[in-house]
Amino acid sequence: MELRHLRYFLAVGEASNFTKAAAGLRVAQPALSRQVKDLEDEIGVELMRRSPRGVRLTREGMLFLEEVREILKRTGESVEKVRALARGEYGQLRVGYMATPTVEILPPGLAALRKSVPHAKVLLYDLSSDELITGLRDGTLDLAIMLQPIGEEAAGIEFESLRNYPLCVAVAPAHPFAGLKTIPLQKVAAEPLVGLRGSDFPEYYRYLNRIFAPIGAKPRIAAEYDSGNSLLIEVEAGHGIALSMPMFKLVTGKRLLYRPVTGTTELGPIGIARAINGDVTTVGEKFCEVLRKTSDGATRAKAKPRRSS
Repeated sequence: MELRHLRYFLAVGEASNFTKAAAGLRVAQPALSRQVKDLEDEIGVELMRRSPRGVRLTREGMLFLEEVREILKRTGESVEKVRALARGEYGQLRVGYMATPTVEILPPGLAALRKSVPHAKVLLYDLSSDELITGLRDGTLDLAIMLQPIGEEAAGIEFESLRNYPLCVAVAPAHPFAGLKTIPLQKVAAEPLVGLRGSDFPEYYRYLNRIFAPIGAKPRIAAEYDSGNSLLIEVEAGHGIALSMPMFKLVTGKRLLYRPVTGTTELGPIGIARAINGDVTTVGEKFCEVLRKTSDGATRAKAKPRRSS
């Protein structure tokens, strides 16, 4: 039994006439009659009774006609879904991300994707950098929006930078650094830092070591915390300062001040990470393109000088 047998039977059953059905299908009537008879022989049930006046479905034929309609409808829907998936108009995308560092990139990107590809389903996973890399390598994540991986973390990972953020220090308004416009890295090295817990965020310490290595210093970690929010709360409470990036002010508002760090060329590249040997779907590629456009547009908007009133 093939799909054409079902289509032929449906045409004859709905027309109640072999001649009309053959004309609609653009096939010879004898061939059509033979195909329907082959279908009946394979099923072992008489589906229709022929007469000079036309065709009348048996009870079994009427039931089979309903089933065939549903089968062909489902087949057509399945074919269209696969085609839509290939065009990037349908599908599921698993995206991991680092929460605060991606706050200027991910939300507008998702909004633009849902507008251009409304039937795409995006599953989001808020994870640490190491967890994101593991997810990309084992295929449980399609893409990750994150800080650029470094060292061994970068093995097997392709990274595309979307935004580069300068290094800055988050301080409470009462801290002595609040009165400075910029903070030299040497001064940062002499201050107690509040940081993320090393057992949960090992990538955080790889990043700190990379920042302080050029001046031959090691960060003075006063306390460790299990999340970025906890860390910023401790800074606000005056228990130390934290190395950060400017977009964190979107989270803390005026509760903390952010001062650029001088004496270092280190930047915080945030972008798209994927496994080099991974299989990103068409909708995944579309999301990457959307992220490029929204990130580039936001950068140009910030760089555009304001007109004086």
